[in-house]
Amino acid sequence: MGAVSSLNTQQITDIIAIDGPAGAGKSSVAREVARRLGYAFLDTGAMYRAATWWVLQCRVDLEDPKAIAAAVARLPLELKLTEDGLLVYVDGEDVTDAIRTPEVTAQIWRVDELKPVRERLVALQREFAARGPTVAEGRDMGTIVFPAAKCKLYLDASIEERARRRSQELAEHSQRVDLGELMANIRERDERSMTRAESPLRQAADAERIDTTGLGFDEVVTLVVEKGRAAFCRQ
Repeated sequence: MGAVSSLNTQQITDIIAIDGPAGAGKSSVAREVARRLGYAFLDTGAMYRAATWWVLQCRVDLEDPKAIAAAVARLPLELKLTEDGLLVYVDGEDVTDAIRTPEVTAQIWRVDELKPVRERLVALQREFAARGPTVAEGRDMGTIVFPAAKCKLYLDASIEERARRRSQELAEHSQRVDLGELMANIRERDERSMTRAESPLRQAADAERIDTTGLGFDEVVTLVVEKGRAAFCRQ
């Protein structure tokens, strides 16, 4: 994927932009919504995880922002849409599972808050979505990356619910974590995401908030599909 900086963001409209904090169910919901609608699925969180994994593999000094930015500038990232979902490749290696480890999660903030990093990955995200209708999830989809998206949603849930979901996700990958520690980590990530200088997490003024606490996965997916269809038919 090569960055295309000349894309007019106001022309990238065929987007269902889903934002929200960690553990709100954005990735799994967005993936299924894209499948049901026949749209492409863009997991921007996976892109930042891949960048973080790459930085760790390159043994970059995590206290050196310039070194981190330089490493990400060389990031050989490729996203592949398959029947099994979105696969993430770095330098030809499938890292779809490797980028989900607690080690990567703990260091993401050192990477995704840097302006040069965000500029590079945002350019890649826009290039990806310019190819056709896309369901994109992240923390700044509706506010920064796709401001002209036809449908903007903000998925949220209680801290307890988000920690429980994240614990289940890790368990599916044979990773066990303490629930209390997980809740603390989520609170810390929320604080960093909402207060960072570059593209802070916030609900877009024209986005609709959906509280998924207590809702089943299929309920949320059905709701998002309905809102997406309505928005695309309306415009």
